[in-house]
Amino acid sequence: MTNLQDYGYLFDITNDGELIPARITELHRERYKVVCEFGECPAKLTGLFYHEATAREEFPAVGDFVLIRYNANGESGIVKVLPRTSKFSRTDFSGRGSYAKTVYEQVVATNFDYVFIMVSLNRDFNLNRISRYLSASWQSGGTPVIILTKADLVDDFSEAVEATMSIALSVPVLAISTRTGFGLERLSEFLLPGKTIVFLGSSGVGKSSLLNHLVGKDIMTTGSIRESDSRGRHTTTHRQMVRLPSGALIIDTPGMRELGLWNAVGSIGERFTDIERLFDECRFNDCTHINEPGCAVLASLDDGTLSESDWDDYNRQMFEAEFVEKKAVYLRNKEKRFKQIAKLLKKKKRE
Repeated sequence: MTNLQDYGYLFDITNDGELIPARITELHRERYKVVCEFGECPAKLTGLFYHEATAREEFPAVGDFVLIRYNANGESGIVKVLPRTSKFSRTDFSGRGSYAKTVYEQVVATNFDYVFIMVSLNRDFNLNRISRYLSASWQSGGTPVIILTKADLVDDFSEAVEATMSIALSVPVLAISTRTGFGLERLSEFLLPGKTIVFLGSSGVGKSSLLNHLVGKDIMTTGSIRESDSRGRHTTTHRQMVRLPSGALIIDTPGMRELGLWNAVGSIGERFTDIERLFDECRFNDCTHINEPGCAVLASLDDGTLSESDWDDYNRQMFEAEFVEKKAVYLRNKEKRFKQIAKLLKKKKRE
């Protein structure tokens, strides 16, 4: 028998004879793999689940705790998703570019304790990307840890570590190398029994290599890196959870070069609280922070208490988040208009 508490289960829900708790460990298109008291088994959504779900974000993601109707001879049925303690989401425009028809919240992973933000120390190193991942991590409800990989590829990574620490505030910054083993012992304080960690990072940063090292065998394919830009092919094709010998649980996600943060304006404000606190000190309530007299932001930029890089980073992330939200509103209104038109045409046809 499998003890679900070893998989982070903390709910006070007992087996009622029909439905039992389980955790989603793998998602590949519409097929799931779950772990329950009887071990791992395949699962699918039941008709009852489809009937009661009202939004796409309510569908199970890797890391979710669910109630299932267990089937020892085939696929078990997923009936209900239990409340989430944390989740990572991004914006999913159903379609690409101008062909997008509507917008959804795409839940990538749930119920994790730590977010390992992974960035390599080669030419793919990018502080703006780290900052965006930090905003996403704080929004998710997990605790971020920045992992700078491939330390063996650079002669001196101290400058990159210092630059990362300058934007990370109190978030731990660890430089590691899976090839030489450098720095890996520092991960042990996070890889505790029953704790769940989600890996976030672009393709080619070494997520699969780190996972293979932590498991102690090659369970994930590692890809080659292009010399021109230090980027790699996507080697993870679906989301899955892996249990380590230490008892910790790792959720690996397909590499994402860009994040379309879902509902991110608030989380960006939380990350840049010092900047948004200055807005209240401006002379005018509608200050644009461009050339108005009595602007606390401009004054802080002049005296150096606010750095140009932090101000640029804040504006860049807010612009991206507001663009996503405006596009989402436009697509929702567009979809609503089409439904109204279809309803009117149907009514006219009956007449």
